[in-house]
Amino acid sequence: MELRQLEHFVTVADERHFTRAAELLQISQSGLSASIRALETELGISLFVRSTRRVELTAAGQALLADSIRTLASAAAAQNAVAAVRGLVRGRLTVGAEPCIGAIDLPAELGRFRLANPGVEVRLRYEGSVDQLDSVASGLRDVALVVVTGPAPQGVRLRPVSSQKLVVLCHPEHPFASRSEVDIESLHDQPMIGFQPGWGAHVLARRAFAAAGYDYRTAMEVNDVHPLLDLVGYNLGVAIVPASFAAKRPDTLCAVPLPENVPHWTVAVAMADEPSPAATAFLDQMFEGSAQAASSIESSSAVRVTSAA
Repeated sequence: MELRQLEHFVTVADERHFTRAAELLQISQSGLSASIRALETELGISLFVRSTRRVELTAAGQALLADSIRTLASAAAAQNAVAAVRGLVRGRLTVGAEPCIGAIDLPAELGRFRLANPGVEVRLRYEGSVDQLDSVASGLRDVALVVVTGPAPQGVRLRPVSSQKLVVLCHPEHPFASRSEVDIESLHDQPMIGFQPGWGAHVLARRAFAAAGYDYRTAMEVNDVHPLLDLVGYNLGVAIVPASFAAKRPDTLCAVPLPENVPHWTVAVAMADEPSPAATAFLDQMFEGSAQAASSIESSSAVRVTSAA
């Protein structure tokens, strides 16, 4: 078993797709498949269930993944320690984010970081906040921008960076448009337009509905803010979104406040208890280059989390 094979395995496990994994690894798909087959032959068991569209980990693959990540992290730490003696930041930085999360200009930050640290390979992955937190906990992400939706996996720390209220977004001709506030009871029989499970707005809306004694169900589900705004614009339903989403189309859509007891949309930076040198450098940059950016996670402004979402 070689480190190269473990890297191939972890990349396929992360991407759930051989073609995308091969592109990231900059090897041929046939070469990647051969590497995974050789690893499976050596272990005597299948690591993936393959289909035409994606691959999923088998039970054996799931068991191998955590140890593979730790092994690769240890090898990378050794290489980084040697580079640090020479005053270099090297290795890989994998950043995650929920799309349209706001608060931090992530593309700009990544651009600055790459210019300042050319020896670091930078990767970016978009998915819902719940999955991002799990990925930070497992080591698949170094840093993630997430919506705080409740307790997160043990070993993950959050630094909140912004907070705003959720609102009900509706068409100007919808009856809600003339109200000063809309409660959850009024929403439970409305066609809801929302995001996929695991996304911040979905989790927060579901929690608000549950607190009022109702199930949150979406009539139409999207994976980006712009289709959601389009659907609301055609009066096909209403949506629960952060106020910043509503501000994207203030002339054509109406944003109506929710009661104060509805959870707020809080954006935070998620990281492991012991960030890698590359992650620490990125965090220092995001938090205005302060030498105490990492240690400030321990302060009262940080959120320590200990249980699974």
